[in-house]
Amino acid sequence: MKREEKAAVIEELSNQFKSSRFFYITDHSALNVEKTNALRRLCFEKGIQMTVVKNSFIKKALERASQENNENYSELIGALKGFSAVMFTDSGNLPAKTIKEFRGDNEKPLVKAAFIDSAIFVGDDQLDSLVKIKSKQELLGELIGMLQSPMQNLVGALQYGSNTIGGLLKTLEERG
Repeated sequence: MKREEKAAVIEELSNQFKSSRFFYITDHSALNVEKTNALRRLCFEKGIQMTVVKNSFIKKALERASQENNENYSELIGALKGFSAVMFTDSGNLPAKTIKEFRGDNEKPLVKAAFIDSAIFVGDDQLDSLVKIKSKQELLGELIGMLQSPMQNLVGALQYGSNTIGGLLKTLEERG
């Protein structure tokens, strides 16, 4: 690969790091070609962009992105050992759920590190915590549900109250 091509790869990767609020660095080195292709297909179906790239490129891209958007990626750089792939997504928990689903009884792919909206998670032991992170859509759904509940109670009370008042007025009218 020529110097210009390397610089282009690093620049593109740096731009992805700067624009993404959620990305994972993973290791799936023990997977054979068939399983790797299956993982790529699953990622594609779920809207996760998976890129296999050299650790030195990832490191340079993270350093460049760090300088430009004032994020501290040093813990991520420390996780760059062995074979690495980067997963970019619009949801903090989607790659973790996908990895967990894909693994089944296997131990790969592993999560080396994850960047979730300025929070950094290092190590595969963080996978269960990453799965539990709620996506924006899930949080909005819960918020809407919480806002609807008091309104439904109020409407129910008003409807019940109108029946009670109506019954009371009818009784008073019959007496009078």
